[in-house]
Amino acid sequence: MTHPRGSASKTAALSAALSGAVDLSALKARAEAPQKQPPAPPRPADGGAPGAPATAGSVIDVTEATFQAEVVERSLQQLVVVDLWAEWCGPCKQLSPVLERLAAESGGAWVLAKVDVDANPRIAQLFGAQSIPTVIAIGGGQPVDAFSGALPEPEIRKWLGSLLDALRDRLPGIQAAEENGGGVEVPEDPRFTEAEEAFERGDFAAAQAAYERILDVEPANEEAKTALAQVKFTARAEAAGPDAIAKADADPADLDAQLAAADLEVAGQQPEAGFARLIAVVRRTAGDERNKVREHLVALFELFDSADERVMKARRDLASALY
Repeated sequence: MTHPRGSASKTAALSAALSGAVDLSALKARAEAPQKQPPAPPRPADGGAPGAPATAGSVIDVTEATFQAEVVERSLQQLVVVDLWAEWCGPCKQLSPVLERLAAESGGAWVLAKVDVDANPRIAQLFGAQSIPTVIAIGGGQPVDAFSGALPEPEIRKWLGSLLDALRDRLPGIQAAEENGGGVEVPEDPRFTEAEEAFERGDFAAAQAAYERILDVEPANEEAKTALAQVKFTARAEAAGPDAIAKADADPADLDAQLAAADLEVAGQQPEAGFARLIAVVRRTAGDERNKVREHLVALFELFDSADERVMKARRDLASALY
């Protein structure tokens, strides 16, 4: 399980599809003769002066001909963020200037490689991009993370910061830039700070309200969704009381007692026991009662990584109990 702030990445599905599954060097062989031309000269980011140390080369236009040198080979030294865009794409016009400005601020910790997908369709095909804008982080010659759509700047800063932290020991360009004062600062979101402080002092109602306010404004905020689920679970588990399991075992027909006992077992690092308890209840109930237990169990699953073997087994057992 995770602490409320430790949410699953919004880009997990796209990242998993790309990471380790894309051979970037293949593009070199597929490109046509013009690929032997020298790489396109870098252009400074918006607001930067040509040749300025912090911005020169921070944004480059990449084609199929220059992709191998400017993205694959460059990524062996520094993080390369590929921006798949098109002139007709409205969200691209919102996202690209933000990426360009952040690249200029990084002092060389990473470089933005802009790809016009209309002029360079094979690059988009290589990544299997289903929509634009799509942004892919390349490190050490392979994709390491990605997202699609125009994310808010604070989320992009956080995404970049986590990438630079993860790749610092592998890419010397990141270390050199940080020694010279470059990098990406990740500002704290005061809304999350408020919620986390309430959670830490045990005020679960205030923490829940804070996360719900975030979701009222940003319904798709996965971090807030995950945190809210964790807060609700923690509040239930603490309210269950230390004798919840004994009460449930003494009265198998008491549905609420079974739910409380399962919460307590999961909180006590015995998720298999909690899952098995509720699956057994599903097997012996029907109608609204069965649906209530099923929904409670699925909510418990969401507290864990979807690839957790215990969750995967319990999902299979639940499907067997239902059908």
